[in-house]
Amino acid sequence: MMRIALVLLLSLIAPAAALAQTGEKPVSIVLVHGAFVDGSGWKAVFDILTDEGYEVLVVQNPTISLNGDVAATQQVIAAARHPVILVGHSYGGMVITEAGDNPKVRDLVYIAAFAPDAGESVASLAEEPVPPGESGAPLLPPHKGYLLVDPSKFPGAFAADVDASITRFMAIAQVPWGLEAVQTKITKVAWKAKPSHFMVTTKDLMIPPTFQRAFAKRASATTMEINSSHAVMLSHPQEVAAFIETAGSAK
Repeated sequence: MMRIALVLLLSLIAPAAALAQTGEKPVSIVLVHGAFVDGSGWKAVFDILTDEGYEVLVVQNPTISLNGDVAATQQVIAAARHPVILVGHSYGGMVITEAGDNPKVRDLVYIAAFAPDAGESVASLAEEPVPPGESGAPLLPPHKGYLLVDPSKFPGAFAADVDASITRFMAIAQVPWGLEAVQTKITKVAWKAKPSHFMVTTKDLMIPPTFQRAFAKRASATTMEINSSHAVMLSHPQEVAAFIETAGSAK
């Protein structure tokens, strides 16, 4: 009996000892991008967190359909070595709300994001009137089932505090956002069962800060506000990485 107990104890100690030897943190971080961009926007945050010893994985969402993006995210969650801190920016908040139902996901982190309830879609949330003094996304009319931000307005609306040479390129290199992704309603709401953390961007001209605060309050999320545009991971990567680390260290 004593030998069995010793074997069980060693089986619990061994993984922790292995992590200590490699210096790797005991959680994995999965980064989920939003609409009109791809996963490369996370590079600065990725570099910071990787240097801190985290396993960091980046999802490349097709942004054609919500179900497709959730499936892509689930594949990355499955590949993670540890319990997952699931991070979503912008439309990525829709994705992590649905995908975060996965039992491997420990915490949710919303960065300037949508945090929907069951039965809500981006389209339904966008029908809410924009508060006075705030702005909604300057979208062009749908074209062949997809949406884009008006390229002439993209730099100021999406990332006013990012170098203009970068945002001009981003405006031209936009990834079209499928109407199926915009119109599909959420069926699973992970923030109702798991700890949530929300970074509100107070200079956001894509998702009004008032909306973000309401999402955070509804989810009972630990909340931080930052004086930033929508593209906070580009303009304030250190602060974003630190906020994600706070979620990673929470118990």
